[in-house]
Amino acid sequence: MIFTHDTEHALAVVVDLINTGAATSGAERLGGLPGLRAFVERNSFSDVGELTEADLLRVLDLRARFHEVFRAGDVPSAVKRINEIVGEVRTTPHLTDHDGYDWHVHFFAPGAPLGEHLAADCGMALAYVVAAGELDRLRTCEAPDCARVLVDLSRNRCRRYCDSRTCGNRMHVAAYRARQREAAH
Repeated sequence: MIFTHDTEHALAVVVDLINTGAATSGAERLGGLPGLRAFVERNSFSDVGELTEADLLRVLDLRARFHEVFRAGDVPSAVKRINEIVGEVRTTPHLTDHDGYDWHVHFFAPGAPLGEHLAADCGMALAYVVAAGELDRLRTCEAPDCARVLVDLSRNRCRRYCDSRTCGNRMHVAAYRARQREAAH
């Protein structure tokens, strides 16, 4: 494990959030409150109350801003974007041990709206990545027809595709077939 459990979880949430957009997945998956509720349930958020249209608008805005961090290209640009995101929320760090996990830090106030929860926890997770000198772990899938993002948490930084069963497998099969065609000539 490169980062703590809660940081890795927040990074997975950022990736899932970004990849719900039409720009990365080809179809909008947060097109309304049902999509937002599915996102909250899929990512096992704790202490989230009733979701509103204001929550949806805030999350859509954060999705675009988190995506800018992945596309930043250099540390100063990423830092600027991350600082803007976390600087807009009231962070209230506190220890918690919910849902069977050991003690870890949440950066949002208990009962905070979903947008504050995401901006604080996910923004801080991205800040940890940059502070650790690991910005290059925030990537876009290398498959030519895929724009999904990923966080490469592999020890040797070898992850290239958003999903090894889809993009990774498709690219490996294409490379194999190309080698077979080459060998046949």
